[in-house]
This record gives sequence, structure tokens and C-alpha cells, in this order.
Amino acid sequence: MKSHLLLTFISASVLIACSGNDEPTQDLSEKPTGSNKATCVYNNAYNEDYDPDPITLITSQAKNSYVLLEPFDPAIPAATITVIQSNGNEVGAYISIGTGESWRSDFDQLKPYLVSKQWGEWEGEYFVNTTTTGIVEVMKARIDKLAELGYDWIEFDNMDWVFDDDYRKEYGFVTTVQQGIDYSNTLCDYVHSKGMKCMAKNSTEGVSQFDGVLYESYNDDKDWWDVSGAKSFLKAGKLVIINHYNESSCNKVYTDYMNEYGTDLSFICESTVTKAYVHYNDK
Repeated sequence: MKSHLLLTFISASVLIACSGNDEPTQDLSEKPTGSNKATCVYNNAYNEDYDPDPITLITSQAKNSYVLLEPFDPAIPAATITVIQSNGNEVGAYISIGTGESWRSDFDQLKPYLVSKQWGEWEGEYFVNTTTTGIVEVMKARIDKLAELGYDWIEFDNMDWVFDDDYRKEYGFVTTVQQGIDYSNTLCDYVHSKGMKCMAKNSTEGVSQFDGVLYESYNDDKDWWDVSGAKSFLKAGKLVIINHYNESSCNKVYTDYMNEYGTDLSFICESTVTKAYVHYNDK
């Protein structure tokens, strides 16, 4: 992995990475205008093609950024979260609310509410079957732990499972779309009651009280989500993040997304050049 160097911001019309970018700077004098609410994003949680951002990079370089962590990693104690926050960062923890993961300590508690067939794309994961029984209490217990650790955000991974009719047919989960939306909102309300914010994942349908949304974008599948939902969150001044994977031309993809969504969009890109995340901020 190449070394991560903090780059100096040259001007508002030049695209600069927050850190760790080996791509050339790029003139964006024709970029769209906006209120510049975009923030740098660091990701220690999602491991797609390359290793996620290491904690050492985050603690040394992340400033005034959104930092997503693997929440139940014993190597990330509450003291580390405090160090990250001391640099002006807001720290998020992801939890999967649409699946149960066999490696989690509460998996046995979740099993009665899961389908029996393993998700073919991810070993050890099983879709949630029903949301109207005891699963809410199991998820609330997770949220309680994250509140105690001092997180600022909870990011709801796999919350869009309920909208996928192909998955519903293949895996047989019975939760309806409306029940899935109600389930997400119930958990977000609980997050708010604990003084934290909710980050939606890949969908904004029916969850207007969420405080932000993160979309996963791919080299061969860009902008696949409901564009109007993303724009509605941006218009409301909420944090909107695109986490883009497996890309050889991160600057170009960022420029394309900025042209569509404006400068309030936050963006992070997994580069095939550096084999690491590139962190963007055009302020």
C-alpha cells in the first residue's frame, strides 16, 4: 500500500484529495455551485476489493470528517473513538438491520427472526425474515452498546433488503415493504432517543427522518439508486455520501457525480491505482 500524504488545498476550483491520493489534481473551474456542505469520508468498515482505511491513518489525518468504523471490533475501544472525535470528526458505526451475521455475538438471539438459507453473496449472512416480533429488541440492545461507546451516527446496512423482490422469492422472507420501512424508522427513532444520528443505506424511501444516506457505487454500476431521493436529502441539508468501489479513474467519477448532485455531495473512492480509498473534499 502506498503511503498516505496529507495534501495542501490549492484553491476552491481545484479538486484535492483529503489524503492518500496519487491521482493528479484536476481543474474544476466549471463545477456546479453549492453551499459546500460536503465533508471528507473515511471508511474502516467496508472491505470490498482492498483493505479499508486503517485506524492509524484515521487518527493521524482525519479532520472534520465522517468516519465509519466496524463497531464491535475489540481493537477499537471507546478511547480510540474519543481520539478520532477530538479532531472534529463525527464517528459512525454500521449495523446490518436486514441480515444476521453468524460472527456476531448476538447471532443466536437473531436466528429466530432470520431465514434459514444463507445469502449466496456473503458467507455467514442470513436475511431477516420478520420484523414484527422480538428482533427490534435485539437491535436496540446493539444500539445501547454503541451509545455507551460514544458513537455519533449509526449506519443501517442492508436496510434495502425488503425492496428486492428477487431476494424475497429466492430466500422467502415474509416481511412486507411497509413493515421493513416501519422497522427502519422504529430503530432510527431509538437512535435519536440515544442522542445519535441515523445514516440510511442505499435507500431513502419512507425514511425522511434519517439524517443522511450513504450509497454504494461500483465501476460497472453507477447511480443505480433513486436519484430523486438522494437529491431530496441534499436539498434538506443532510449528509449524502457516495462510496465508490473498484475504480481506475476516481477523479472523473467524482466530477461526474458532482455535475449531477452539486458540491454538497460527499464522496470516497476505492482506487485500483493506489489500492486504497481516496478521500475527497473540494473546499
